[in-house]
Amino acid sequence: MRRERWRGFGEALAAVLAGNAVYFLLLAPALPPAWRHEPLALDRGLALDFLLCLGLYVAVRALRRLV
Repeated sequence: MRRERWRGFGEALAAVLAGNAVYFLLLAPALPPAWRHEPLALDRGLALDFLLCLGLYVAVRALRRLV
């Protein structure tokens, strides 16, 4: 049980770090200003970053089940 919990934490952490790296390094410079995240604000950029991280997490979990 404990090992599964750490594995889930690792998957979530990897998805968040990878999602933020993709968003801030690749997408954000090319996005229009309305879609860029402003610090300490709930905006479209934050929503886009969240959806990207969520999608990566779902992909990691799906790949884990296949292996």
